[in-house]
Amino acid sequence: MRFFVSVSYNGERYSGWQKQPNATGIQEVLEDAMGKALGFRVELTGAGRTDAGVSASGYLAHFDAPSPIKEPAQLLYKINAILPTDIVANFFAAAPEDAHARFDATSRSYSYKVHTAKDPFAWHSFYCKFPLDVEAMNRAAAMLLGRRDFSSFEKVGADNKTSICNVTHALWTAVDADHLQFDITADRFLRNMVRAIVGTLLDVGRGKLAPEEIPALLDKGDRSAAGQSVPGEPLTLCSITYPYPLLPL
Repeated sequence: MRFFVSVSYNGERYSGWQKQPNATGIQEVLEDAMGKALGFRVELTGAGRTDAGVSASGYLAHFDAPSPIKEPAQLLYKINAILPTDIVANFFAAAPEDAHARFDATSRSYSYKVHTAKDPFAWHSFYCKFPLDVEAMNRAAAMLLGRRDFSSFEKVGADNKTSICNVTHALWTAVDADHLQFDITADRFLRNMVRAIVGTLLDVGRGKLAPEEIPALLDKGDRSAAGQSVPGEPLTLCSITYPYPLLPL
């Protein structure tokens, strides 16, 4: 039987979602805790990679179990008792037998936090020391909407077959005078894509790049044409959607 598990994590101490030979990923920690609680070896297939330091509030992964999950609340309690404090399992959901956490996903949404004045309590936020023109940043963000090639925002050497993504939402919001949040939704994301986009839009906000230059930058398909990538710690994967309901057990 196939199930999904929803998980939230603070990615600051981890090398990303995926298991790696010489670093600790969320996947291996969660598989270990679930295996101990369930009594069988758990192999998780995640919705996609998250970079080192990146967090998630609604990550989803699928796994197969030999029988139905009984007493899911008690099972979650056991798993969370085993997991470290920076990872939490939220719920289980039954899924179609051929469901796939990565390939079935229809959209993913990320948020990135920025602050422009020193703030000792701004955890998971990037400190930008320069004043920012949010209106210009949003004009530039609007030019990212649609289905297009995002090679200019892709990590060099990535092994994906295509760099085409469909961005359906991209918007900066002023939380207050000194704190901003960027939200972006697409059908898929390339490695380092959100961090490169944020870095480029911050260049627009600082006046180093005009919003009207974004289309030409995209057309170049060259990573060196875009701005520098911002750090991963302020980035959070917020939600993932599927063409079928995932109702908590």
